[in-house]
Amino acid sequence: MEIVEREDTRLHQETIRLNRYLALAGVGSRRKNDELILSGAVKLNGRIVRELGVKVNPDTDRVTVNGKPVAVQRKVYYIIFNKPKDCITTLSDEKGRTTVMDYVKIYDRIYPIGRLDRNTTGVLLLTNDGEFANAMMHPKNEIERIYRVRLERGLSDDDVRLLKRGVRLEDGLAKPKQVGVIPGTKRTEIVVSLKEGRNREIRRIFSALGYEVKGLDRISIAGLTIEGVPRGRWRHLSRAEVTYLREQVGMES
Repeated sequence: MEIVEREDTRLHQETIRLNRYLALAGVGSRRKNDELILSGAVKLNGRIVRELGVKVNPDTDRVTVNGKPVAVQRKVYYIIFNKPKDCITTLSDEKGRTTVMDYVKIYDRIYPIGRLDRNTTGVLLLTNDGEFANAMMHPKNEIERIYRVRLERGLSDDDVRLLKRGVRLEDGLAKPKQVGVIPGTKRTEIVVSLKEGRNREIRRIFSALGYEVKGLDRISIAGLTIEGVPRGRWRHLSRAEVTYLREQVGMES
């Protein structure tokens, strides 16, 4: 398996559009970066740039956004992590709680793609490719996330039907793509797949139906699982996996 932990030499041998440079640096999507450029917030080598399509040499040019320097890292990481409970999906925590970076010992700056709450376990992707991270999180790309949910009591047939039709939450209708009861669990364990990543969505869905979620494990994202990766461990994605994910969000491999 070819591991993607590499210096992106192609990126540093040519000029690239400024909006893409900002996306790769994690500033935002290309469209949002175009808005930043037009607003006058971006400087190239000390001069404000308002023209779209300007090219940047990542090796020699200096770029700032609102006065803060931004840069594209040479080494690109794509990581899958099997998140344990009681682990915060942030780079650091002011209360001294355990974070993902206490497990993923990478000394370049990487960050999670999306979040899992403290008590949710399972698949979490991390990267330092800002454009890729933004694409994976964008609702329009409908990246499927599959969860195994453990409830305090069995789910009724009526509530299965309600789930499949969609549950109204304060921020809109939440409609799982698939719902399945796991045999042999007395209907207390459910598999639910979503194509959006709203905050605490699974927990809020079942709370709206009157159920308490006792355990929540994300078992897949975009078809990738943590098979062979023990809880609290991680691995680099293979080149084939990265290519597959980039294709899912309409990016060049």
